[in-house]
Amino acid sequence: MTLEEGDADIVDWVHFERARAELGPGFIRILGYFREDGTKSVAQIEQAMREENTVALVIPAHTIKGEARQFGAEPLAKVAEVIESTARLCVETRRFPDELVPEVVQLRRLFSQTIELFDRATNPLLTRQAPSGFGRRAANQDFGRI
Repeated sequence: MTLEEGDADIVDWVHFERARAELGPGFIRILGYFREDGTKSVAQIEQAMREENTVALVIPAHTIKGEARQFGAEPLAKVAEVIESTARLCVETRRFPDELVPEVVQLRRLFSQTIELFDRATNPLLTRQAPSGFGRRAANQDFGRI
């Protein structure tokens, strides 16, 4: 997999590969759970913000935080942690955290970028480069020449 500029800022690839090695054959299945849980959690957080339901922010933010850290997506985990901790504080003080709107927007963007990067890292069809120009160029043109 080739990293583009900024990809390392979204995913810690050393941590990601360590998780892949530790999880072995179950890695892709567990990564699929991350996608499903994350998609639901982001939607639940956005819904809770629309409904001004502070309590409903806590569990989905906690879920994303933990799962993102498992795969090395620390920026995503940090945004989810801000949402979770702020929501917990606001539950105690009985107020709605309007100030979280930018973080919720950022959470959606970061989750989408993270999933896209994970897909590129795990799906060989997405990592192949299309040949440029017409036809294919032989990589070892000097083979067999004396």
